[in-house]
Parts: sequence; C-alpha cells; structure tokens
Amino acid sequence: MQKLTLFLLLITYSLSSAQQKTEINNILEQWHKAAADANFDAYFGLMTKDAIFIGTDPTENWTNADFKAFSKPYFDKGKAWGFSTLERNIFAENDMSIAWFDELLDTQMGICRGSGVVQKTNQGWKIKHYVLSIAIPNENVKEITELKKTFDTDLMKKLRVKSN
Repeated sequence: MQKLTLFLLLITYSLSSAQQKTEINNILEQWHKAAADANFDAYFGLMTKDAIFIGTDPTENWTNADFKAFSKPYFDKGKAWGFSTLERNIFAENDMSIAWFDELLDTQMGICRGSGVVQKTNQGWKIKHYVLSIAIPNENVKEITELKKTFDTDLMKKLRVKSN
C-alpha cells in the first residue's frame, strides 16, 4: 500500500510540475507577443513590480520602473521588438514557487539568449528577472572584442572610479 501511495504521489507531482512548466512557457510566449504587439500594459503586467531587466548593452541594468520609462516610447510608436522562441529550457524549485529558464530567440539582432527567473504570485507566474544577451559565435569573439574595445575600456574606467 505504501508503494502505491508513493507511486501516486510521484505521478501527481510529475503532472503538476509539467503543468507548471507549460504555464511558465505560455507566460513567456505571451510576454514576447505583448512586445511584438506593442501592448505595454500586457507586457509589464507579466512582470513583478520589483522585476529587473538586463539588456544587451552593459549599461542596461534596469528596475521595472526604469525599464518602463525606457520602453514606453517604443511601445507608444506601436513597434517595440519582436522575439520568437527557437528553444527554451525551464527548471523549477520543488515547491514550484520559483523557476528559472534559458531561451534562444530569433530577434532583429540575430540569435539572442534570454535567461531569467519567474515567480509564482497570487496572479500566476510573473517574470522577476530577465537577462538578454546577443549570442556571439566563438569564432567571432576576437573581432567583436576589438570592435568594442574602446567602449569597454571607457566604461570599465568609469565603473572602477564609481566603485571606489
């Protein structure tokens, strides 16, 4: 009897975990679609109030409020950004209150990698932290490093002064 109970609990947990991952996947797809549709309220409604968005530029480390301010003009013009998912992996805590993911995206910048954390809230899953990176093939790193050398050197000087 104990083996049957344990088996049923394991099946129930597996089904619940799969359902939660499907919900998370759907939220991320809705979030990307809201940006493509320039739906500001839907886009930011899928993020927690204290969300962080880290963009591709090293200076883009925004609180939700800062990211809203940056994004609003794009959404107001009716054209934000259009990302479509090429691949996504979702991982979750055992209690399903926090999950994290990584994704490859087809974007206007070519292939980008997104990664982040989602949190289960009373309103459902919300994006709490998101990082967007331009994916650079290893064979192109040297030329990209050279292209951004001056920018990186200047920014590193400013950041080192700021941290002292």
